[in-house]
Amino acid sequence: MSPQYLSPGVYVEEVDRGAKPIEGVGTSVAAFIGFAEKGPMNEPTLITNWSQFRETFGDFMEGSYLAHAVYGYFYNGGGTAYVVRVPNGEESKDESPKPTPTKAEGAEKPPAKPEPKKKSGKGVTAKTFIGSADKRTGLGGLEAVDEVTMVAIPDLMAAYEKGDLSEEDVKAVQNAMLSHCEKMKYRFAILDPLPGLSPQDVKSWRMEKAGYDSKYGALYYPWISVSNPLGEGSMMIPPSGHMAGIYARSDAERGVHKAPANEVVRGAIGLELQITKGEQDVLNPIGVNCIRAFPGRGVRVWGARTLSSDPAWRYINVRRLFNFVEASIELGTQWVVFEPNDVDLWERVKRDITAFLTLVWRDGALFGNTPSEAFYVKCDEELNPPEVRDAGMLIIEVGLAPVKPAEFVIFRISQWQGGGEVSE
Repeated sequence: MSPQYLSPGVYVEEVDRGAKPIEGVGTSVAAFIGFAEKGPMNEPTLITNWSQFRETFGDFMEGSYLAHAVYGYFYNGGGTAYVVRVPNGEESKDESPKPTPTKAEGAEKPPAKPEPKKKSGKGVTAKTFIGSADKRTGLGGLEAVDEVTMVAIPDLMAAYEKGDLSEEDVKAVQNAMLSHCEKMKYRFAILDPLPGLSPQDVKSWRMEKAGYDSKYGALYYPWISVSNPLGEGSMMIPPSGHMAGIYARSDAERGVHKAPANEVVRGAIGLELQITKGEQDVLNPIGVNCIRAFPGRGVRVWGARTLSSDPAWRYINVRRLFNFVEASIELGTQWVVFEPNDVDLWERVKRDITAFLTLVWRDGALFGNTPSEAFYVKCDEELNPPEVRDAGMLIIEVGLAPVKPAEFVIFRISQWQGGGEVSE
């Protein structure tokens, strides 16, 4: 509707017809849930460096892997994290909890599988970690923090080692992590294996006992060895914190479209078990991402698969790329809500999304020599007939061709007599 002018004169109007750029959202904000010496209980707290964690939640402590995970996260390139401290069942006692941390050097033989442990009855249950969205506790409390893109619960393993949780409890919490990420849409769960598992044990856990099937999570094996900050020698810790840091480092250096693999695990001085190629031949196809030590190349992440049975969502970077694109478009098109649903709006939306995806393509995240080969954006009368518009809906269709990682690099080498041209 045009403004009403009541007296003669020259009037200047500002008309908003320009593009509304869509900015990429952050992809590397981890959330950690576990036990700590002090600090707010069941309250997601923003932490941006290791010193801030120590000031807020205390130092390393026995019976907890949270501090180790957060330290490994920042040491491997993490920049921002939310920490949720949950009760360890012993806060009312004067003394600190003192279960013995796992200590070992990288071994050539599979470690002995721990004997099933009885619950200690000290108050830590699966619900301690899963929490409640209504009460803002545990994992459920993270629903109120929009920035989180990665979730890890390293102290799930500490509670298991103490005997507070059974294998069924661990399964319940890890499946709750996957469900949480699926519900929140733009998050990814980084899962730890139980301690002391042989390759056959972890295969059985992944395929039969836990029965994971989700494109919103990944499992890493085995545990890693780090210097023991509480004493001499080394100790074994779950790998999830270090893996989250590698995700952040890879995102910053290369982009979210780069698979977070073939990356050095900073701070790792050994492994719970040296995985052989034959063992990884069994584990990799079922979505168990192995961490391996290579002579002269250090300890590296040597897998990039999700826990999904769907080949389209096999790779971690594909899932996280779609998380990035979807979240960016959702946030960057909020201005569209309640606008007149006409052809002009359709063209403006198409223009803005096309401009954003062109930048994504130029960054190397999409496959194709031209933007038209890499993606398409459709918003027209076919998608938005009168009955759709009458329902108050605007439908935009976007298709992407994501870049897949070169997981198997094959050189075909043969003898050649020379002297002739090689056909292409």
